[in-house]
Amino acid sequence: MQPKLKSFLRSEQTFYAALICMVGMIAFMLGRYSVLQPEIDLSSANNSAGVVFVDTPDAVVETGVTRVVASKSGAKYHLLTCSGASSIKEENKIYFNSIDQAKAAGYTPAANCKGLQ
Repeated sequence: MQPKLKSFLRSEQTFYAALICMVGMIAFMLGRYSVLQPEIDLSSANNSAGVVFVDTPDAVVETGVTRVVASKSGAKYHLLTCSGASSIKEENKIYFNSIDQAKAAGYTPAANCKGLQ
């Protein structure tokens, strides 16, 4: 059994198959890592209402804070778990660290988002 196993592991086909699998796994992991580490653009933080917009949902906030999201072109804000939040394109999302911040920026709660009423 051992000679057959050794000859199988030393064959060119096995080597190239393992190489292709390794390259594919590394490429996949690098792609996932790039999504988990987004760049933060602070240029949208300049506004007259004194509201700080956070461009990434992964930003560190205090515990117990209700995070909400709104569309740059819309008038409603949603909880991150609402279906309306998932329908907003990522490049159009504005994240707020509280409901008060969203209201101060002129947004109103979405009617279809349970938990905001």
